[in-house]
Parts: sequence; C-alpha cells; structure tokens
Amino acid sequence: MLQIKYIESNKELVTQSLKKRNWGDTQLKIVQKLIETNEQRKSAQLKMDQALSEHKKKAELIQGLYKSGEVTKANELRTEVQQAKETIKAMELDFKHRTQQLEELLLQIPNIAHQDVPTGKSEEDNQIIKTGQDTLPSPIPGAKPHWELAEAYQLFDLKTAAKITGSGFVLFTGKGAKLQRALISFFLDEASKAGYLECMPPYMVNEQSARATGQLPDKEGQMYHITEDNLFMIPTAEVPVTNIYRDLIVKAEDLPIKLTAHSPCFRREAGSYGADVKGLNRVHQFDKVEIVQIALPEKSYEILDKMVSYVEGLIIKLGLPYRIVRLCGGDLGFTAALTYDFEVYSVAQKKWLEVSSVSNFESYQSNRLKLRYKDEKGKNRLCHTLNGSALALARIYAAILENYQTESGIKIPEVLVPYCGFDRIT
Repeated sequence: MLQIKYIESNKELVTQSLKKRNWGDTQLKIVQKLIETNEQRKSAQLKMDQALSEHKKKAELIQGLYKSGEVTKANELRTEVQQAKETIKAMELDFKHRTQQLEELLLQIPNIAHQDVPTGKSEEDNQIIKTGQDTLPSPIPGAKPHWELAEAYQLFDLKTAAKITGSGFVLFTGKGAKLQRALISFFLDEASKAGYLECMPPYMVNEQSARATGQLPDKEGQMYHITEDNLFMIPTAEVPVTNIYRDLIVKAEDLPIKLTAHSPCFRREAGSYGADVKGLNRVHQFDKVEIVQIALPEKSYEILDKMVSYVEGLIIKLGLPYRIVRLCGGDLGFTAALTYDFEVYSVAQKKWLEVSSVSNFESYQSNRLKLRYKDEKGKNRLCHTLNGSALALARIYAAILENYQTESGIKIPEVLVPYCGFDRIT
C-alpha cells in the first residue's frame, strides 16, 4: 500500500493516478478523507502522549511525597492519578480506532500508475507495443478448437472433471497429461538457467499473507476461502513466494533476489460466461510457473525490461505467434505500477489469449510486507517487488494444440520433445 506521508506530500499526483484508473469524484474523496483521518490520528496521539507524560510526572511526585512523609497529600494525588488512568485508556482506544480507520482507508487505494501507463477504460484501450511477426499466421484449413482436439486425441476430459469436482476443472490423461508435465518442467528448467532459485511453496496462505501481496481486500471474491481455518487457496505462486520475505530486512548486496515456483492456481472466475470459458480458456484450477524478483528501487525498471525479454524468449522457443501489450489505467491491476501482458494467437478461435502478465509493483507490496533493505547510510528502505507468469499453462497448452495441429496429428514444439518423449500426438 502507499505510505500516508507520500499521499500527503503528493496529493495531486495520487489524485491524477486514480483518475487514470478511472476513479470518479465520489471515489476520489477518499484521498481527502485519508488526510483528514491522519490529522485526527496525529491529534489523538499528541493528546495521549501529553496525558501519559503528565501521568508519569505525577507518579514520580507521589513517590517523592511518600518518601518525605506527606502521606495525606500523596493519597489525594494518587486518587487523582487513578481517575486519570480511565481517561488515558479512553485516549488509547481512540488512537487505536483512528489508526485502524487509517489502515482500512489506505488498503482501498491502489498503486500509483507509472507515467507510461496509457489512459483507457478496458482491455480494448491497451497499447500494443510489439508483435511476434508482421502478420497473423495463415488459417489452417478446417482448424479445430483445442477442446475438440482434446476429445479427438483423448488429451483431457472436462465432463469427467465436472463429475469429480464441478465445471471449470480439467482431467488431463495420457499424452495430454505428459504434455502438461513437459511444459511445467521446461518452464522451471528455463527459469533455473536464468538464475531463478526454484522453490515449492504451500498452496494455501493465511489472511496476513494474502493481504501483504494485495489479494485482500481487492480480490476476496475471486479467492477460494477455507473459512474454518481462515486459509485461502493461492491464485498464483506470487503470493506465498513473495511472502517468504515478509517482515525481513535483506542486504543490499544480495539484491536482486530471483525466485521461481510451479503451483496450481485457484480462481473462482466469478461472472465469466460464454465463449471465453470454453475448454481451457478460463478454468478454476490451472498450472503456472511464476517468477518473482525483489530489487533495489533504482534497478527495478531495468529488471522489468529483462523479465519481459525473458518471457518473450519462452514464447519464441515454443514457436507461438504472440504480441506484447502495455495495460491501460482501467485494466491495470490494483497493486501494479506498470504491467505488460503477453498474448498468443489461437488460429482456430481467431482470438488472442493472455498467457502472462509481468508487473512492477515498486514499493507497494513491500510496504505491506515490511520488506526492506539497508542503504549505504544504514537507513532501512523499502524494496521493489516484481513478478511474472513464465508461463500460465492452460492457454499456452490450448495455443499449442491449435497452432500445431496437422491433418496427421498434433506436432510437439521442438523444445518440448525431450520432455515429452514423443514428437507428435496421433
């Protein structure tokens, strides 16, 4: 989250950023309410501190009176101090209440949009910054969508998964399951070669972890919540991996820290319907390999560019048609300052499928995480955090089936053949 001092010092910048995110006048009033609440909090703290200081002086005076034998005067003053204790308790409760109010308001403010974020309301306004080729691939005569290919080649089974769990889940079988596993191994191996430390995090997190990376209170409607234990199924490995460094002060010389993890991702996808949810286009559980970096503030945008290039390299190795888009203000994630999405083209569906988001959160997450490093002067400063999908398997899987289909079967991308153990699905 943003720091209240930053908001107070940069009120106009914060307001303009929120306008870029398409906040209306009613929503924008929260900025002024934040500032006013903080003034009330500081005033309550001042009164409380003054009362505590006066209480301490009187306690010392009482002790001196007892020592000098002025018992009656000491007892009178002691009664007065006892009565003041109740007032101080009320002041402490008031200060705690106003601090909590401030915290709740701060959690409602999204990150400052980077100056490069284009103005816009939805994904139609996102800025295409690069395409993998000058033209879209030639249509494949009689090209079938991936869900028809899956049925024909017995790669995954949606009906049986629905029987086992419900709609929006997938049962991979045979060579379909091997292709899924091959993609996971390929992405993890590539990340390791690029210097990312592999880890295997828990697939459930507590409320504090979900709040620290910004999933709460922004995305509670999309998360699966185990109410009895107050745990959340992870929507991405970013959540547990980034929380490894919650409440830590790292050494500047150890930055950047590079981590990668594979995990299933669980999302309710409430409100999704129509063609967008057919097959693997939008499911409640999908596999993804995530990359996370913790960086020095002055290096984070250089690192963001490197992460974008890395993800692009994965898609190029898979031989898929792609494009890179810069998200507009209306499509920008709550915690992100700048995000690049990668989309691959589906020749059968004739549409672009998002397969990765690479984002710089600047210090927004680390402020919630209390993730800091010591600068040259020994002062604690907030780190910058970044993450990216490298890659999300469900739609990459779908794109491979559709783009590599032939009359005699589905070819396997060359880089995956050693992982699959076969070069074609027939």
